[in-house]
Amino acid sequence: MPRPTLASLASELAVSRQTISNVLNAPHKVKPVTRERVLAAIAAAGYRPSAAARQLRTQRSMNFGIRLYPATDGINGAVLDRFLHALTEAAQSAGYRLTLFCADSDEDEVRQYEQLLDVAGLDGFILTSSTPDDTRSRWLQERGTPFAVFGRPWDADGHSAAAEHAWVDVDGAAGTEAAVNMLLAQGHARIGFLGWHTGNPVGADRRQGWKRAMTAAGYGRDVPVLGAEAEDTVAGGATGAALLASRGATAVVCSSDSLALGAMEKLREARPGAFVPGQPAGPDGRAAIVGFDDTPVAAALGLSSVAQPVEEAARHIIRVLTHELAATPAAATRNAAAIVPPARQLLLAPRVVERIPLPLAAPGSG
Repeated sequence: MPRPTLASLASELAVSRQTISNVLNAPHKVKPVTRERVLAAIAAAGYRPSAAARQLRTQRSMNFGIRLYPATDGINGAVLDRFLHALTEAAQSAGYRLTLFCADSDEDEVRQYEQLLDVAGLDGFILTSSTPDDTRSRWLQERGTPFAVFGRPWDADGHSAAAEHAWVDVDGAAGTEAAVNMLLAQGHARIGFLGWHTGNPVGADRRQGWKRAMTAAGYGRDVPVLGAEAEDTVAGGATGAALLASRGATAVVCSSDSLALGAMEKLREARPGAFVPGQPAGPDGRAAIVGFDDTPVAAALGLSSVAQPVEEAARHIIRVLTHELAATPAAATRNAAAIVPPARQLLLAPRVVERIPLPLAAPGSG
């Protein structure tokens, strides 16, 4: 059976080749009834437009660039792994591909942008791990290169800042606030917070949610005593948990699952009855730990954690970039009433996944 072509589909449907091209590349130009009929025929025939012809016509590479960060401790990198996987799926569905590259620093990342624009002609970039006064965003804006960021813009003091560029982020403060409210409902009052000591604005945002929930519940006076910082590792979590336990904390909300894992194991060791398999945590001497990111490790160990909607963040970033690249001033004017552009700046709400801790294996058991 011969491979379907633009001409054969046009003949079969009794429409022009331009109509089919518009359905694929500018669907807003085609009436909904016609658009659905053409899409159904394309799916049935298994038609695939020529990527080379499309790139020649649009003068685009149909590629977005994104920096690949090195693996850390096998726990904290899980969120960006999920994001990258979802981003690849969303880009592929939109007819785009991702070009991965490595960089040693933000300055090196900018040098990679310049090279990839000159050599590969990439259509835009996706940034992660936003920083205060981000040099990468500024460089791309000055050159008019399309880009979107997974992460809010921050000012020099670590507060959310206004920006014109597209970004998607997860409301970390709302996540830790929800975690505190869950623990309050369990009967806890001495709820500590274990965060990062790096001055990271993301960590400060998560701490703010804990502080806000504790203050709203009438425990604001405990905030100065029940907050601690540690290196974002399992060992750091253990050290921080020991400090908070000595200050009377019966529950701890953490900035990451790495910290939460260390905190959980330390409290198991210090208080053997702190975790009772098959029973939820409570105020009767048993401790409760909540992590952040809902990594596979947290799920495997029965650790409660705040889950980020990274898949939705990835899909939205691709929607924003493809819309920006598809839009032209003339088209935007002609179809202003028909096109509903995606929000260029979006803050997504996370959710708390509550779990019951699993029992530790007895020493020497196999």
